[in-house]
Amino acid sequence: MKSDVDKLLKKNQQLNQLDGVKVTSHVQRESGDWFLNTLMIEGYDVPFKYKRTKKYRDLKGTPVNLTYYRETEDVAGMEFEIMKVVRVRKS
Repeated sequence: MKSDVDKLLKKNQQLNQLDGVKVTSHVQRESGDWFLNTLMIEGYDVPFKYKRTKKYRDLKGTPVNLTYYRETEDVAGMEFEIMKVVRVRKS
């Protein structure tokens, strides 16, 4: 039986999966009705971002499984690469 992640990855070729990676930094900030979350992962120099409707527990130091895709974000006229997280689970 295939897992949900396998089904997602097969359906969308642009999705990527990281398993058991350690979170080095987790920042949550409020933006209207949403909480914007930014994760920094050990060994990666690019932020992993996602939104939630409620505040989430701090993931700093926790190993997680991430399903994400690459995206660019325009900040002050400059493009930066980010990873948009679709699914985050503690491993």
